[in-house]
Amino acid sequence: MVVLGFLGAILLASVLLAMPFAQAPAANVSPLDAAFTAVSAVAVTGHVVVDTATVWSGAGLVIILLFIQLGGLGVMLVASLIGMTIVRRYSLRSRTLAGTENRGVTTGDVARLAKGILITALAIEAAVALVLTLRFRLQYDDSWGEAIGHGVFLAISSFNNAGFAPFSDNMMGFASDPFVLLPMCVATILGGLGFPVLLQLRREFGRPLHWTMNTNIVLAMTALLLFLGTAYIAVLEWSNPETLGSMSVADRLLTAFFHAVQVRTSGFNSVDIGQLTSETWLGMDVLMFIGGGPAGTAGGIKVTTFAVLLFIILTELRGEGAVNIFGKRLSRAVHREAITISLLSLGAVMTATIALMMITHLDLDVLLFEVVSAFGTVGLSTGITADLPDAGKVILMILMFLGRLGPLTLGTALVLRQRRVLYELPKERPVIG
Repeated sequence: MVVLGFLGAILLASVLLAMPFAQAPAANVSPLDAAFTAVSAVAVTGHVVVDTATVWSGAGLVIILLFIQLGGLGVMLVASLIGMTIVRRYSLRSRTLAGTENRGVTTGDVARLAKGILITALAIEAAVALVLTLRFRLQYDDSWGEAIGHGVFLAISSFNNAGFAPFSDNMMGFASDPFVLLPMCVATILGGLGFPVLLQLRREFGRPLHWTMNTNIVLAMTALLLFLGTAYIAVLEWSNPETLGSMSVADRLLTAFFHAVQVRTSGFNSVDIGQLTSETWLGMDVLMFIGGGPAGTAGGIKVTTFAVLLFIILTELRGEGAVNIFGKRLSRAVHREAITISLLSLGAVMTATIALMMITHLDLDVLLFEVVSAFGTVGLSTGITADLPDAGKVILMILMFLGRLGPLTLGTALVLRQRRVLYELPKERPVIG
């Protein structure tokens, strides 16, 4: 049902974006490009094959924004919210569906949960939109209508980690403006933490001893990856005249931090990604693959999955039996889930990269960046997306869809049921390493 819900949203968005009223008068968007944009919006990715600012009309931008919001909150959770408003009651089936789409969400009081998620999301988006609107109005002399439009669009796109921008050069025109870039970073980080973390912080911000293992892992890994990502990008691009090399020290640090935030699933850019070094691309590949927190607007395998694998390795190197994280023992079932998610995700990335290499003549580093960006629902590109053949665009669409739902969720939906084994085979250990 989760898979069908997302497919239905993508189909509806594709039809609407293919209509003449959604496109600028001189635009002639093909059905495939309309569908690509629809997938990118619902999967909150931000990959584009046409110029968002000039190709889509005002109605088209509103459609994209609505489906970004829908994809960010979760199709099933939004459907449950509508049902709550109209019917004021839930069946066990609808509660289960809402919980399935947002991993880590229980099947308890979905009505209360949905209200909390919606209020939290709208409050963050409204605060960021207000700051951006005032900045566009006072600093850039936008009319109030333009300032509000730009502020609301960027706030929703940032919080939902979508990466769509109403400007032809994305955010390159604001590379030196912290009053635009930093509020967007705040929205991106908060959206990437995941709703379970946001809701717990709202209730128990001053009581860290009550935080769950999930909250502790997400907060710690987010801070660590932001620091390492900023340092990595700053060091490798510091002297690159095409990116950071021509900026002041303050602007270099701002740009490095901005991209360390955005590369972890949002996808805005304030410099030309195609001018980065290959080494920077590879480091960004790792950050995009890891992604953000679970049950939120971020993509990737999630920081919790990466942290679990990291702690499993540390436990094995120390020769200990149980994996302990933040004073609690990790369930062994989570070990298998983390390994499954990681290997399935790696398999999807490698398969797509090989397929693109077979149908194009582009370099491996460029194609790998494009593939990981699509799978991690990031949307950053070195500039090759629009020039890919139709088959290549379809591959990226599949990756964005897989990246939003998660390989394990899709696999479970296709299998439909779990097989219970009533016996165990004899135990034996192969040689490892």
